[in-house]
Amino acid sequence: MEIIGMIVVGFIVGLIARAVKPGNDRMGIIFTTLLGIAGSFLAGYLGQAMGLYTTGEPAGWIASVIGAVLLLVIVSLVRGRSHRVP
Repeated sequence: MEIIGMIVVGFIVGLIARAVKPGNDRMGIIFTTLLGIAGSFLAGYLGQAMGLYTTGEPAGWIASVIGAVLLLVIVSLVRGRSHRVP
């Protein structure tokens, strides 16, 4: 049951990250979900390691969205470079 919850949270975080970041990010539902899950893991690990918050706090959601936005920017930069090469 935890896996299903993680997928749902990842999907929600991925959608919020795509809505926050300006520009057209062409990606499907699966990539959006994976982006949200990865952003949640990244922000959760870093935030808890630095002692900013613990599991279950609202700050974790905010950090997850910020982590997903950062990953989305990185993905956009990598995709942009590969499309510019003739």
